[in-house]
Order: sequence, then structure tokens, then C-alpha cells
Amino acid sequence: MSIAEISRRAREAAGPLGRADRRHKDRALQAVAEGLRESAGSLIAANEQDLVRGKENGLSASLQDRLRLDAARIESLAASVEEVIGLTDPVGRVLQGRTLPNGLRLSQVAVPLGVIGVIYEARPNVTVDIAALALKSGNAAVLRGGSAAQSTNELLLSVIREALRETGLPVDAVQTIDPYGREGATELMTTRGSVDVLIPRGGRELIQHVVNNSRVPVIETGEGNVHIYVDATADPQLARDIVHNAKTSRPSVCNAAETVLFHAEAGRAAKEVLAALSKGGVVLHVDPRAQQWLPAAGAQSDEVTEVHYGTEFHNLEIAVGVVDSIDEAISHIGRHSTGHTEAILTDSVVNAEKFIAEVDAAAVIVNASTRFTDGGEFGLGAEVGISTQKMHARGPMGMAELTTTKWILRGEGQIR
Repeated sequence: MSIAEISRRAREAAGPLGRADRRHKDRALQAVAEGLRESAGSLIAANEQDLVRGKENGLSASLQDRLRLDAARIESLAASVEEVIGLTDPVGRVLQGRTLPNGLRLSQVAVPLGVIGVIYEARPNVTVDIAALALKSGNAAVLRGGSAAQSTNELLLSVIREALRETGLPVDAVQTIDPYGREGATELMTTRGSVDVLIPRGGRELIQHVVNNSRVPVIETGEGNVHIYVDATADPQLARDIVHNAKTSRPSVCNAAETVLFHAEAGRAAKEVLAALSKGGVVLHVDPRAQQWLPAAGAQSDEVTEVHYGTEFHNLEIAVGVVDSIDEAISHIGRHSTGHTEAILTDSVVNAEKFIAEVDAAAVIVNASTRFTDGGEFGLGAEVGISTQKMHARGPMGMAELTTTKWILRGEGQIR
């Protein structure tokens, strides 16, 4: 089939899927969850093929981590599908309603977007997350998961489509264009009118390629140059634990911290944080004023540059800056932020509220790890991505963000 034919079939599937009731969609999702568990052994074997091929092709350590599936991750995927089952169906929600002076009854209700195209790389979890959220919100999905996860995604799609077949929903509600390679992805970007929105998930290069070349409307997601500002009043142990978690718990993801900014008077906290990061194997790109806070031995460090401040490392590296005020910290973040997640660690309510009010990001966090910016952690069941734009959707995108609205006007013969 051509990309145009795949898009046409997705459009045809979107109609009956959008009209399906919640019980029917939930039965299909339960079949997906059960299929994932039953296919765990085969999925791990297929994933191992992708990992071996990725290592041979020089796939980065961070992408290998995103690519990897094991029994625990497969169970987590199945559980996330079941969590979506438990969430309220967003389709048909009445967002507002009123009776106009002329007696017309006006309401605004949520309806599916229609057909969603998603382009991503080395992320088999996205295949399941997108399919689950799209199905529950009544949308058809056309997926381009990339060559790195080819074997894994092929089997995942088979599980999902078999669940649709078993439960009587349109099988073409979830399709892949992976066999068409990069040329297929480029062609998908031209299918305006067949695909309603494109969502890229991946690194800066992938996201910007889609944003700059697509004729289909794009929701920009994922790029995360994330900062943590450690205020002069921050508790040293709290700062140590939070920054260490934000950088090292999973450095390959977009909500991992990439820069830590210390107030010049936060020396006690800085010493705790830098010692913990160094012990955790993190390479430190350090402002000369922070050199005094480095541990006496064992630190892997060099002098920070503007390039470091602008880099989303995706590994065990972090930029370390020093500022003289919260205003300087906010200004630094404004220059380098990608609008994903920014955090402040402070014991000052005034400074916390100032940071919340003045920092422009999809998520602003006070005294907690940046790793909490996540659809699952926010109670969305899963996420389509984390939108860093300001139109339609911002932050973790769940089912509600996969709907648009329809105005309904009910009358009794009124004319204008």
C-alpha cells in the first residue's frame, strides 16, 4: 500500500472508532494488555534482535536504554494500558453549555481529532502508549517507529491489531509505515487532509525536521533542556537527593536535569550535590566559581561553556552554573530553556512563588525532582508526549489532548 492508501484507511477507521462506546473500546484495550503479557517472551526475543543490531550500528547508550524491553517493562506497558481503561472516556465531555437569549441551546463537546500521525525513534513503549490513548479517545493512529525498533514494533503492532480484530474494532485504527523508511515518514508529512496532526517524539534533530518540513499541523514535543535552581535557602540534603535523582535515575529521558544552577551563597548544598553527582559517575561541566565546591578527589570535571548550557546531554553529564540572585537564575533559564520542565529548590515561599510566576515552561516544580513531569505520574495513564508548545496542548499529553471540540446548537425554528 502507498502512504496515501494507509492514510485513507486510517480515515475510514476513525469514523466508527470515534463513535464506539466506552465499553467497546475498553474491551479492546484489555485485549491489548492481555496480548502483551502473553507475548512477553516473543517480545523480549524480538527486542534483543533490535538491541544487537543497534549496538552493531553504533546506537547511543541513551537510545539503547529507551529501546530496551524486559519482563518488568512489558508488565509496566500492560499495566499502563489497564490504567487507561480505568480513566474516563474524554469523548462526549460537555465543556460548556448555555441557553442563548433567543432560546437556542448551545453546547461545546469534546470529539476525537481523527487521524494522528506519530514519528518517533527507538521507543517501543511509545507504540503501546500512543495506541492505547488513541483508541480510548477515538482516534486512528499511523505510526513511524524507526528502524532501530523494527522487530519489536512489528510484534507490538501485531498484538494491538489482533486485539482490535478480536473485539470488532477497525483493525486499521492502528497502522505502521515503518516498511517505507524515512521516505515514508517524509511523505506522511505531506498528507494534509488525511492526517489531522503529527506528533514527533525524539531528539532535537528529529523534532525540528518534522516541524520544519511538515504540511500537516505539528504538536512539538519532548526536547528537554531542564534546569534545577538551588536557592540560597535550599536544604542541603534535600538538594542532594533531588538533583541526584533528576540527573541519574534515567539520564536518557527528556525530564532528566541537564543544568544545575547554584546561588552563590548555597555552598553547603552545592558541596552535597556535587559530591553525590560525582560519586554517581556524572561528568561535571563547572563554572569556575563552583570549583571550590567540588569533592577533593574523584570528580570528572571541566570548565562549563555556553555550548554545555545549551545541550540536552541524554547521559551522565551536567552543566553547573553559579548565579548571584534568583533573577539571574530566571534570566539564565529564559536564555537556555526549551520550555519543558524547570525546578527550584528553596525554603523561601516568596522565591518559590516568584519562580513559578516568572519561569516560562510547560511544568514548573518546587522542591521535587524534574522526573515527575510524566503522563503516568500526572495520572494520565500514559502520555502521547510532553508538548513544549503553547497551542492546543502543553505539558504531558493524555487523552484529553487528543480531542478537539464541536459546537452544537439546538433550536426550535429560530431564524436570524
